[in-house]
Amino acid sequence: MLSIEHLSMEFSSRPVLDDITFLINRKERVALVGKNGAGKSTLLRLIAGEYQPTAGRISREADMTIGYLPQVMLHTDGRTLREDVMSIFAGEDEARFIAEMDRTIIGLGFERKDFDRQCSEFSGGWRMRIELAKILLRHPDLLLLDEPTNHLDIESIQWLEDFLKTSPSAVLLVSHDRAFIDNVCARTIEITLGRIYDYNVNYSRFVELRKERHEQQVRAYQNQQKMIQDTEDFIERFRYTATKAVQVQSRIKQLEKLERLEVDLEDTSRLNLRFPPAPRSGDFPLIVEDLRKDFGSHNVFHDVTLTIRRGEKVAFVGKNGEGKTTLVKCIMGQLDYMGTLKIGHNVKIGYFAQNQAALLDENLTVFDTIDYVAVGDIRTKIRDILGAFMFGGEASEKKVKVLSGGERSRLAMIRLLLEPCNLLILDEPTNHLDMQSKDVLKAALQDFNGTVICVSHDRDFLDGLVSKVYEFGGGRVREHLGGIYDFLRAKKIDSLQELERKNLTPASGDSRRSADGEPTVKYDDRGTKGAQDYAAQKAAAAEKRKKERRIADTEAEIAELEKQQVQMERLLSVPENQTAENFQKYETLKHRIEQKMYEWEILSEE
Repeated sequence: MLSIEHLSMEFSSRPVLDDITFLINRKERVALVGKNGAGKSTLLRLIAGEYQPTAGRISREADMTIGYLPQVMLHTDGRTLREDVMSIFAGEDEARFIAEMDRTIIGLGFERKDFDRQCSEFSGGWRMRIELAKILLRHPDLLLLDEPTNHLDIESIQWLEDFLKTSPSAVLLVSHDRAFIDNVCARTIEITLGRIYDYNVNYSRFVELRKERHEQQVRAYQNQQKMIQDTEDFIERFRYTATKAVQVQSRIKQLEKLERLEVDLEDTSRLNLRFPPAPRSGDFPLIVEDLRKDFGSHNVFHDVTLTIRRGEKVAFVGKNGEGKTTLVKCIMGQLDYMGTLKIGHNVKIGYFAQNQAALLDENLTVFDTIDYVAVGDIRTKIRDILGAFMFGGEASEKKVKVLSGGERSRLAMIRLLLEPCNLLILDEPTNHLDMQSKDVLKAALQDFNGTVICVSHDRDFLDGLVSKVYEFGGGRVREHLGGIYDFLRAKKIDSLQELERKNLTPASGDSRRSADGEPTVKYDDRGTKGAQDYAAQKAAAAEKRKKERRIADTEAEIAELEKQQVQMERLLSVPENQTAENFQKYETLKHRIEQKMYEWEILSEE
């Protein structure tokens, strides 16, 4: 469907993409991953036609349509939400699309009362959802999505997951949300050092394969460095020896022609970063009773009662606009309220707000910003910490005033990590962090011996971190014991029961009331389980066939590579062909075979 052939892209003579080639087939869902600045967004813009490549070409099938959601977009004003979304159906029978439009807009978190509101009334995050709805409703052949979950809540992310998994569109997706790309994509393309590495596996499997590839890459690099050093030593030793002049010149030319190997930057995600020890607080850092907050006639929440014990790590979740950040601001004393809110004895709060970056001193460098707050042994690790959050090398000497919004947010997060406190309140801390930085932050929070309140929609980040979830919605705050996936499983069950209450007829004599006074109804579900079993078996069979096809494709690739290996071995059997360049080609070929064999083993096990 889409073919990328020998594509290169430079900005100001700086190569971003270097001779990359790959295909995207119909209905394929591909994750595009790599460090910030690796070229992911650039590649999407090239495919969308917004950039022209320096070299190479992009071939599309005739009449192929593309839907592109960039991270930053222009919005149109002067329309209601309904009018703006309906504008994409101009010239068509709009009545055919009304129900689908409603499902899509509501799935992305809007309510029916929002349909007739002016688009200009919505915040940037909600306007991004409007653009996403318009793109999804066009049903393009290829969807290019650049960080689509950044402004979505958990329920909307799950809806988008389900939509993409059942959509006939192919998907090329950039996201730092590990759970999202794991659930949506079955293929992962990594961009690093201008090149790509293509894996027919989901992100979790890719991480395992990438670790092995990195180890092989390091070994090949070390071997080449030793060969270069030996060659340079030979040249230096015999440079002025007449009898060795021909050999010296041959070695010099050999080094000039040598393609130097590069190694990815060291993976600093394993950096053992710790918060300073938390000063001991009282047993209950936060007690809230019958809390209510109104903005004019609008009630945000009411009757909120919760108690957070020392050392607990909890999540605030729910749809945007349901009061999560409002409650945080009440805790911080930034808003007034009705009811009781008590901060415990000796509680020192560390707060990361979504606008935290605005509080940084613009005239300091990145390094000085962190050096100013770091104390003790941690000061010897400042450059390692900065590297883990993508401020390595020269980036650490940049002034704060030249940083982007995302870079400032990351810097504010590092600063918070180093300040002693015993109650951490984090409001959407992962929005501008890549996966490695999120891993560093999560590990530090898991080791933190204080109390944590985290407002987040990132399921992977919350998984294994929090032991209690507070759900915001409908003006209430409900407590759920357990981790984030325990909560989501319970929510799906609750949603199903609610659906049954609305759509099914109760069996006679089975209606009674639960402890909270709500009717509890049993339904006659004969035949439902059989249908569900059949659907599950059908889905499993389809998945099995898909993996079998991928195994066959991988076996064909391995056979072709092994044929090339035999040809290379014949070539190297002739002494004149035993050059460093040919040996390197042979090693690269062996590595590709090993990688494909590993992929084949994984697919066979599955």
